[in-house]
This record gives sequence, structure tokens and C-alpha cells, in this order.
Amino acid sequence: MGFPFPPGTDEDTPFFVISVAAQLSGLHAQTLRSYDRMGLVSPGRTPGGGRRYSMRDIVLLREVQRLSQDEGVNLAGIKRIIELENQVDALQMRVAELQQELAQALAAADSTAAAVHASYRRDLVPIRQETALVVWKPKPRK
Repeated sequence: MGFPFPPGTDEDTPFFVISVAAQLSGLHAQTLRSYDRMGLVSPGRTPGGGRRYSMRDIVLLREVQRLSQDEGVNLAGIKRIIELENQVDALQMRVAELQQELAQALAAADSTAAAVHASYRRDLVPIRQETALVVWKPKPRK
């Protein structure tokens, strides 16, 4: 987003108080409280219970507002959309993990196959296999 994060923080670090988060998201502070109660956005909490919003929360609040205002989606629909997007993200991460595991397993299999081939004895001589047709003709009885 171009927002300069303080040292040791990133977009997931909750440090915006509710008034700043409301201003950054273009929503009223009471709306943010409602969204928190509904489970649309789950800000971090201070030891005293105060809400602290991260930059990722601000982006999510803006998306909730966009879906509601521009697309006409109700809040239950928005909550479902967010859940599905989170599920897709989790599945994409799992696919990436599985692809990495598969690549490691293939590399290990290739390494094992190379070790087996390297262990072949070089003093064995291959035998040429030929097919021959033999006709047997018994001797006549006397």
C-alpha cells in the first residue's frame, strides 16, 4: 500500500486505534465495533481490551465497504465471501506446501535411483539373446 511500517512491524501488526482505523477505512468507529461483533473483522486487543487494527484489517474494512456499497452485498454475504477467500488462501498455501514436498520426494527418489545404478557391478557382461528355431526330426525305427 505504500504505508511506511515502523521498524519490526508489517501489515499484520495491530497498532491503529479505532479512531485512526475508522478514518483510514472511511467508516464510523461504531461501524467498526459492529463489524467486530459480527466477526467480519477481528482486530487485535490490548491487555486492557482496546481494539488495535492492522493495515490488513484496514484493507479488509475497505473491501467490506466496497462490497456493501458498490456491489449491494449484505453483511452475511460479505462474511461468507471473506470466509471463502480465507479458505482459498489456506488451500493455495497447502498446495504450495504439497508441491514442495513432492519436489523433495522426487529429488530423493532420483538420488536413490542414481545410487542404485552406481552400485551395479561393471564386470558383468551382457548376454545377447537370440531366438533360434530348431527342427527335431526323429530317426526312423528299424
